[in-house]
Amino acid sequence: MSQDGRPGPATETFVAHRQLLFTVAYEILGSAADAEDVLQETWLRWSGVELAGIRNQRAYLVRITARQALGRLRTLRRRRESYAGPWLPEPLLTAPDVAEDAALAESVSMAMLLVLEMLTPTERAVFVLREVFDLPYGEIAEAVGKTPAAARQIAHRARSRVAARRPRATVSPAETRAALAAFQHAVETGELQGLLDLLAPDVVALSDGGGLVPSVPQPVAGADRVGRLLSGGLTSYADGLSLAPVWVNGHPALLARRHGLVDMVLAVRIDEGRISELYAVRNPEKLTRVARETAMSR
Repeated sequence: MSQDGRPGPATETFVAHRQLLFTVAYEILGSAADAEDVLQETWLRWSGVELAGIRNQRAYLVRITARQALGRLRTLRRRRESYAGPWLPEPLLTAPDVAEDAALAESVSMAMLLVLEMLTPTERAVFVLREVFDLPYGEIAEAVGKTPAAARQIAHRARSRVAARRPRATVSPAETRAALAAFQHAVETGELQGLLDLLAPDVVALSDGGGLVPSVPQPVAGADRVGRLLSGGLTSYADGLSLAPVWVNGHPALLARRHGLVDMVLAVRIDEGRISELYAVRNPEKLTRVARETAMSR
């Protein structure tokens, strides 16, 4: 803080880039709570830097953030190995401008964040910094502690692994909304056929309760099994339930409330016009960011 009470140059620069830094950390971690912790660590390091010696302050901040996020991800990966049931990313109620940036919306989608879970921590950080934020390999190398040549090789390997699981075609928001409307109609009327007709033969349903609330403890695969799960679950679960369309992670989703309290975020992945993955986040510790919009940027 300067003597006249105005923020100092370091604070002004950090605030100007905060949305970007949060997005970098969130895409590497898949957790908004951990991304916020990384931003605190980034600020502590940034506040002690001599600004006069930094040519590109944006790049410097991104490197600090990525380095801190990478270290935290290595710790989180060990914890996630003992997570109760399937682990899903923390959903964010996103501002409309996130959906307007198609590349950003894809990169923060629930589907893509789950694909990134297949990568090693270093592969994930390199992929995010290169493919989403288009950083030069020299800057990426500094962020992950590798040579530029090694960073380039890691990026190539990560790109190949992601391509194998990436959605096969761009899906319009209208397609996703139609699938979610079928789900909402099934809940509100008990008529499941319209929803079941949208399931891909190899559909997978994932439910994340974090061991804190009831959820399906293992992934459920196949249209028949997922159909039976939905048939039984909706019948017992619908009492006091209301569903509202929202934008989560840049894509249409449903926000479920039971007796007025936030209970679940439901999102889907669409491939070739059918639901190929269904994500139900019920862990209450992951539902704190759906009460207000989160701003993100590249």
